[in-house]
Amino acid sequence: MTSSLKERLNYDKTFDCVQCGYCLPACPTYETMEKETHSPRGRINLVKMVAEGKASVEDLKEPIEKCLGCMACTTVCPTNVQYGEIFEGAKRVIDEERPRRLVEDFLFQSFFPSSKWMNTLGNATWLYQKSGLQKVSQRFGLTKRAPLRIHEFETALPAMPGPKARRNRADRYVRKRPASAKVGFFKGCVMDSVFFGTNQNTVELLLRSGAEVVFPEAQTCCGALHAHTGKVDHSVALAKQNIEAFEEEGFDYIVNNAGGCGARLVEYAHLFDEGTEWHERAERFVSQVRDISEVLAELDGLVFEKELLKTVTYQPSCHLRNVQKVTSEPLDLIRRIPGVELRELERPEFCCGSAGVYNIVNYEDAMDILDVKMQDVCGTGAGGVVTSNPGCQLQMKLGVEREGLEMEAVHLVDLLMEADPRPKW
Repeated sequence: MTSSLKERLNYDKTFDCVQCGYCLPACPTYETMEKETHSPRGRINLVKMVAEGKASVEDLKEPIEKCLGCMACTTVCPTNVQYGEIFEGAKRVIDEERPRRLVEDFLFQSFFPSSKWMNTLGNATWLYQKSGLQKVSQRFGLTKRAPLRIHEFETALPAMPGPKARRNRADRYVRKRPASAKVGFFKGCVMDSVFFGTNQNTVELLLRSGAEVVFPEAQTCCGALHAHTGKVDHSVALAKQNIEAFEEEGFDYIVNNAGGCGARLVEYAHLFDEGTEWHERAERFVSQVRDISEVLAELDGLVFEKELLKTVTYQPSCHLRNVQKVTSEPLDLIRRIPGVELRELERPEFCCGSAGVYNIVNYEDAMDILDVKMQDVCGTGAGGVVTSNPGCQLQMKLGVEREGLEMEAVHLVDLLMEADPRPKW
């Protein structure tokens, strides 16, 4: 039976919003766009109007598509409005009214969920960098002809490992001594193709902490991009596949190192009706999901031997902070590195503007938000930015380039490995 428009928009949840305005100072798009329709309460009111037939889906389209989905509003809401569910419902309805696009269908149905395609992307990027084609393209401005300002982002990509490194990776890593924990590693799509080295460093940190690390073969895309673009049915299918993949072995933890992926994983139970088998299975899955910083803190098995004479600031992933509620662990790990001085941001809760593919499809708006973030970063006087999400890392690298700064942007995992971590035992 087809659900009604009100059900798809999560209309009942809109009444939890009392239009108090506590969300306004927390919302990056309200700050930079200065429009009520681009605030959380404005968007919720529009959803309610569409559900009641007082406005059209077209009226809803721009305000919803300009939303970062950072969920900062949920951290300050006094009535616990489930904005994420309202937001995804609106995205779903908007997507249903759009004409189907072959390229988009290929990307979401075939490309992102496929390890084969993602490995091909990583290998192609490696060839592009290794062959010198990247330097030639940049020298003659060839990449500027690419769509969606790809040239702005490709300069921020990390150096890719070759195909041999990918082929030689094992599916199971075990140290000789008994493991203190059995970890199922969620490798992610973009993380495993573009940030392969960070994934391998994550494995090494877990091993040195005493864990056994397993890559379940049947795992797939987390479904975050699908959900954020309204493709709810695809997102549910991917969730089921991941739940089944990680059920095959009894894991103590299901670990990820990307804030956006982790946020989607911990929301899997919300995709299924309470009382159903899938809801129960999803709840068991969610109970095991951890960010890498949480597991490293819980295992507490590392000593950092190398002194790093660096001054850094930490840019938290919105989805790690606002959805997974992980705040202190990354900061504590950074503080444990000898020689590193941590200078915290004045507004760490303010989004960097990456937000999945937001900075690609809403480039100018994302840059306005990034400019606010970079003012905060520059105010710290730090020489580097540490992040906990691949999108944030690329966005911060882009911000550094736009400001003409001599500053590095690194993933937390890579910074920890640079400090030569050793097992405590």
